[in-house]
Amino acid sequence: MRSIWNGTIGFGLVSIPVKLYSATEQKRIDLDMLDKEDLSKIKYQRINENTGKEVKWSDIVKGYKLNDEYVVLTNEDFEKANVKKSKSIEIDEFVEEKEIDSVYFDKPYYLEPAEAGRKPYALLREALKKTGKVGVATFVLRQKENLAILRPMKEAIVLNKIRFQSELRDIDELNLPMDIDIENKQLDMAIQLIDQYSTEFDVTAYKDTYTEELQKLIQEKMEGREPELPKKETAPTKSKDLMAQLKASLEEKKKKAS
Repeated sequence: MRSIWNGTIGFGLVSIPVKLYSATEQKRIDLDMLDKEDLSKIKYQRINENTGKEVKWSDIVKGYKLNDEYVVLTNEDFEKANVKKSKSIEIDEFVEEKEIDSVYFDKPYYLEPAEAGRKPYALLREALKKTGKVGVATFVLRQKENLAILRPMKEAIVLNKIRFQSELRDIDELNLPMDIDIENKQLDMAIQLIDQYSTEFDVTAYKDTYTEELQKLIQEKMEGREPELPKKETAPTKSKDLMAQLKASLEEKKKKAS
């Protein structure tokens, strides 16, 4: 793996040199954009809106428009804005992970210690395991300040970016069911159905079946076969059919279990 950021973890007065690695990778089919007339690849160009000519990556700079004029910013400028946050993951506090709602979670990264930071890294990891707490930290990555938590995962410390409160949309904008009369029998049956489907979570039991099916479809088209049409979408359950559908769901689960 190739690191995408080098810096330190600030843990009180303890400084732990680390490298940051993306913990995820895209598992999807790589599709090209083609001209439907002759299936030629479509190329994207960076065009100067004044001259109409293509601009090389090496000649592109970043700028902020202020009073109808652009102020050009270099990589050094972004670091100068806050050298500490650009080079340090500063732990501000420790909290229970369950206190953080899942809507705040974003992308995970692995943290690897530099040779000089192996012992303090291990110390922080074991302390997090013992206390069951996660460290809340801020740092700058790709010219953006990020909020994150640090938590142990096996022998590693994982940095999980989390969203700021201001990044979440207000649920009050949604048209949600509020004054709905739920019968006790319906609720009891729904709880029974949840109990029947309850199990220990095992992420390895879940596979990316969509990509597999898409690859199968591509192979069929390559061989000149017409792929089968998918099944129609399930119709929404009407209120009057709710009890019947719940009962049928319970019976179906029992049959599968026997």
